[in-house]
Amino acid sequence: MGQLFVTFFKIGLFTFGGGYAMLPLLQDEIVRRHKWATDEELMDYYSIGQCTPGIISVNVATFIGTKLYGKIGGFLATLAIIMPSMIIISLIAAILSQFMHNEYLKQGFSGIRIVVAALILNTLIDMWKKGVKGYQGYIIFILALSGIFFLNISAILIVIGASILGLILNLKRGAK
Repeated sequence: MGQLFVTFFKIGLFTFGGGYAMLPLLQDEIVRRHKWATDEELMDYYSIGQCTPGIISVNVATFIGTKLYGKIGGFLATLAIIMPSMIIISLIAAILSQFMHNEYLKQGFSGIRIVVAALILNTLIDMWKKGVKGYQGYIIFILALSGIFFLNISAILIVIGASILGLILNLKRGAK
């Protein structure tokens, strides 16, 4: 459980940019380093995390902790991933107003935003390679993307609809 806490504390400590920016670190630590989940399981956790209230990385930490050590593991992983942010935000809030107009600070944050965008793009490409397979995957992807961008459908409804469509398509494929 100590390893679980340290891992999620580290992820929470070294991630800027929110939940999606944490995805590459989550994948590296959970799948590659500790082998607590497979890539497919992690993608399932991301999907479920999108449908449930809260930040995706916190939800993933809760899922992994619970999978490994039950309710106590879920609680510890959740606490570990949010604790660095709480500490950092408290410290920043105490001193930020004094330095808000500092040019060096502004330039530093602009650099961080660029790196966060690159991390998110890397994760999207990796998820694409592992998640979109065969013509059925492309159909579901195009429908989901269209629903989000052109029809402004809720992400929750998109995930539910894609799940149902994936189930139907796979059942038909299995029946052949």
